[in-house]
Amino acid sequence: MVTEGGQVPEVEDDVGTPVATMDLVGGNVCLDFVNTGSHRSAPPFREKLRGYGDLVTWVGRVDEGVDEETAARLRRLADRDPAAAEAVLGRARALREAIYRAFSAMAKGVAAAPADLELIGSEAGRATAHRRLVPTAEGCMWEYAEVDALERPLWPVALAAAALATSAEVARVKECASDNCNWLFLDVSKNRSRRWCDMKECGNRAKARRHRTRARGTA
Repeated sequence: MVTEGGQVPEVEDDVGTPVATMDLVGGNVCLDFVNTGSHRSAPPFREKLRGYGDLVTWVGRVDEGVDEETAARLRRLADRDPAAAEAVLGRARALREAIYRAFSAMAKGVAAAPADLELIGSEAGRATAHRRLVPTAEGCMWEYAEVDALERPLWPVALAAAALATSAEVARVKECASDNCNWLFLDVSKNRSRRWCDMKECGNRAKARRHRTRARGTA
């Protein structure tokens, strides 16, 4: 269970699938970020963001603006100021859980809590303040004016969450039907019939459980 403050009791590190190799099946940056945690419905919560370095590793997979050189600089900054890095990690986890609660609620047809939307909006506003328009051959594009800020990994997440929440695509957000998975994803299937975050994982486990149940009933 996740508290509104973003604190999750009985947390255990998820060493089986670290952020460098976890599947990115959410269909949106903010949903893939939510999926760095799981088992929210019943403890222990499984945490993939075990340190600031995991946060940098994750954003490097989803944001081409965080290349190896930028990631190395962010890690050096964290080494020089571990307390500040830990504070950013706490903000990242709080943002993640606010995004989870907000979109999980909306997927069920329930209004998101104002406190969660306020946190998402606040982080999105901070991210926007770091962007600037720059010219390109085709016109203009957004880029971040400051790339060596410890909070840099939070910016694409917050902006993606705000954009998704205010778009028509929010109606396609679903939560995995598997018990206690709690991963979120965009259902882009034509008939909106997707139920699982990943058929190879949660889907197959559910099929196996149904098979065992039928077998016991036949026996």
